[in-house]
Amino acid sequence: MAATMPTETKLSRVDRYFKITERGSNYSREIRGGFATFFAMSYIVVLNPLILSGADSSGEILGPSRVAAVTAFVAGVLTILMGAWAKHPFALATGLGVNAFVAVTVASHPGLTWPDMMGLVVLSGITMFILVLTGFRTAVFKAVPEGLKTAIVVGIGLFIALIGLVNAGFVRRIPDIAHTTVPVGLGFDGKLLGWPTLVFVVGLVLTIGLVVRKVKGAILIGIIAATLLANVMEAVFHIGPSFDGTKANPQGWSLVVPAFTGLEWPDLSLIGQVNLFGSFAHLGALAAVLLAFAILLSIFFDAMGTMVGLAREAGTLDKDGNIPNVDRVLLVDAFGAIAGGGASVSANQIYVESGAGIGEGARTGLASVVTGLLLIVAMFFTPLISLVPFEAVAPALVVVGFLMVSQVGKIDWSDWGIAIPAFLTFTLMPFTYSIANGLGAGFIAFVLIRLFQGRAKEIHPLMWAVAAAFLIFFVIGPIEQIVGIK
Repeated sequence: MAATMPTETKLSRVDRYFKITERGSNYSREIRGGFATFFAMSYIVVLNPLILSGADSSGEILGPSRVAAVTAFVAGVLTILMGAWAKHPFALATGLGVNAFVAVTVASHPGLTWPDMMGLVVLSGITMFILVLTGFRTAVFKAVPEGLKTAIVVGIGLFIALIGLVNAGFVRRIPDIAHTTVPVGLGFDGKLLGWPTLVFVVGLVLTIGLVVRKVKGAILIGIIAATLLANVMEAVFHIGPSFDGTKANPQGWSLVVPAFTGLEWPDLSLIGQVNLFGSFAHLGALAAVLLAFAILLSIFFDAMGTMVGLAREAGTLDKDGNIPNVDRVLLVDAFGAIAGGGASVSANQIYVESGAGIGEGARTGLASVVTGLLLIVAMFFTPLISLVPFEAVAPALVVVGFLMVSQVGKIDWSDWGIAIPAFLTFTLMPFTYSIANGLGAGFIAFVLIRLFQGRAKEIHPLMWAVAAAFLIFFVIGPIEQIVGIK
């Protein structure tokens, strides 16, 4: 017995620190959840180098291997920090949307370099950090009406379900040459084709069956089983990618082709290659400030919406509907923009795919520590990523989406001042592929409808400010044109 005491004491301290038992979890759930989140979000290590692949005005490229290594490293460190310090099962990585905005801006502005653009990302992160330290960002979170917080959860559920369906090729965008007003359709040309789609369907049916039967580890088992099937399919049929750089293959894997790639020493030389104020010299102060403002609003509200949805799904909100250690969560998220920009991989933010781990039972920061460690390992040992195609992870996102959407009944549909903004929030998130867009539409609608109802006194002062900020966000395109930003 004496030999086992140190281990028991150590585990007890870990339990107390992360509040594992207090939140109704255990070590097994946290570890499974950490793995599930890792598999669900690992695609960003492959995708980010593709998005940030273009040359800047000087002809310099960031380089896919360097971007992949730094993407995994920064995400791993930030996710561990989120878990160990903020103690929530939220993983961070390069934010989709912000990285695309950065890439397009660099490509379309002569004279702008990657270090210049990443400098704007860092400045946005520093501004965010200050807003958290002053309490402004936390105050905004608390000012949001409860019904809209529920709508955020529902919207994120629909959003990640759509991500899963699109990643699996089950739902695809219809080309403009089809001359149709329907933006998406079933499979390719209205038909479900290809072995990857079969992998998704089998994975989805299996995951649903396991969840319905309340099998422990249902989501992770579904991911592993679908991954094994995908690798067998690729080995037997040599399916290949959906696009190999020259020609399209509608029946190919959407991005990651299952393959064992082996060890690779990471190149982290991109860290520190940033020019804080270079964009001001090339674009002018006003244009640079507007670009930074657009980045700031996106990361400000994306993270707020995501953490609300994930915390509610995890059941970690307190009796007043607030997130424990919310200041720490927001500080880590703000630091994510600084670190991501400073490492040339764009702003890092809380990932909605953390819902996969929460669906697996994760409730504490221990799951994030596991996810972060796996990301660090993936920096060296890429097979953990390259063996798992989107189609194997997509079923988990669809099932988790269902779990989150089930909260829609908590919205007060009799109060149109909440119901209409809520509806706009959770429909525009998936339809525009943006959490921030859904939040903006919902916040603006809430303020306007309360005005129409003669209930302006019920509008928190910060909601006025946020609605005004979103109005600027939505009309920033015309403003940019006026000041000469194309």
